[in-house]
Amino acid sequence: MSRIVAMLGPIRSHSGRWAMTISGASQKGRQTVVRFAEDAAGGVLLMFGLMALVIFMFIGAAVDLSRWSNARDQTISAIDAAVLAAGRALQTNGGNHSAAIAVAQRYYQAAVQNRLQLISDTIAFSVVEDGTAVTASGNAIIRTPFMGIGGVESLPLIKNSTSEYSKAQLAVGGNAELNIEMAMMLDISGSMAGTKLADLKTAAKDLVNIIVWENQGTYTSKVAVVPFSADVRPPTSLPSSIYTSTGSTFSRSTGSGKNRKTYYFAPTPCVGERSGNDKYTDAAPGSNKLITRIFTQVSNSSTSTGTCAAASTGAVLPLTNVKSTINAKIDSLTASGGTAGHVGTAWSYYMLSPKWGSLLTGVSKPAAYGLDNHKKIAVLMSDGEYNYTYDPDKAGTTATAGSNDFADSLNQKTASFQAVQICSQMKASGIEVYTVGFQLGGNQTAINTLNSCATDAGHAYTADDGEELKRAFRDIALKVSTLYLSQ
Repeated sequence: MSRIVAMLGPIRSHSGRWAMTISGASQKGRQTVVRFAEDAAGGVLLMFGLMALVIFMFIGAAVDLSRWSNARDQTISAIDAAVLAAGRALQTNGGNHSAAIAVAQRYYQAAVQNRLQLISDTIAFSVVEDGTAVTASGNAIIRTPFMGIGGVESLPLIKNSTSEYSKAQLAVGGNAELNIEMAMMLDISGSMAGTKLADLKTAAKDLVNIIVWENQGTYTSKVAVVPFSADVRPPTSLPSSIYTSTGSTFSRSTGSGKNRKTYYFAPTPCVGERSGNDKYTDAAPGSNKLITRIFTQVSNSSTSTGTCAAASTGAVLPLTNVKSTINAKIDSLTASGGTAGHVGTAWSYYMLSPKWGSLLTGVSKPAAYGLDNHKKIAVLMSDGEYNYTYDPDKAGTTATAGSNDFADSLNQKTASFQAVQICSQMKASGIEVYTVGFQLGGNQTAINTLNSCATDAGHAYTADDGEELKRAFRDIALKVSTLYLSQ
């Protein structure tokens, strides 16, 4: 009690004094409470201000990130569209890099014209991987005004990683989820000697390097090489029973008395056109469907083998997916002889025909016609008019169209006519036919033959020099390829 009295101060018995003392104490308490309230209000206000700033920053950052995401999506979509358009341009413009890049730039600019304003945009396009892919590089940067308060003034739309950049890839084989069989007919007649043959080898190998991929797992891309000149040398793996004759050297005589002359003819490993009802079809060899063996004149009866126009290195290579084997075959070719393009056309057909499946085994066996995810393609190349046909009355010598011997030719039709008939059968079987005329010199017969053989005008090419020949073969490879986004 004494402690309470001490706290309240002197207490008088007079009621008024009691009241005044208690009233003074209450006043001091109120002042203390007011001061506490004022201090608390200031702290709360400060805390509220800080919280509001943080909330503002979060909302501002969300706005900036939303703008960034929107611009990024538009930019990536624009890049995807641009590289795909450029890849398609490569397929249709003969592999012109500059033109393809120009297409990419036009598509990109059109796709981003409604995009939010950026600080900078250095997106650029280039053709890579030996002309078979289009990719993008560079970056685009957007301003972040709200995040800038915190020191982040801008953001790039593309990560600094090559995987972020779109790439349009032209692919065959497994990457394209497509099987391809291609027969490539190559003219090795005498007129192709020298620079022309060298140009052809470069162009043909360029096509092979695009068409035949290393990974031949689930899907395959295979190429057959069919060289031709005045005749065709079939694959050595084919049995002799498919030919009209496996006979030996024989003789024929003309004149009598002192004017009598004897000539000797020996069988060759080479063939000419087929005769009979299936002369223009892909029917497998059999009764009345045999392949015509060519005999050539030799010096004496003891010579057992005649000479082909096509050298031994010019034998037909059946379908294979081994790139090195195909390129080695192309490199080995030499030029000589005339131009029996109809025979080369026929053997291109045979190498793709499932009807020859019992003769072409293993990887060389052609697939059936009409399969899903499967293409059969013939590329027919020549530098001139088809001018040699088979003349049995001359014991296998070839007859040039228009010569006195032409009336005695096996089918009594020009080589060009026969080639077009075979092409018609090929196309009816579902084979896509490309043609390439090389330095034709305005020969209208040659031009008409190749144009008639092609699937359509877009499948027919002419080339006046080595660079144009390479572009033609590359364009075919790119058209055959499937376009997809690899990243």
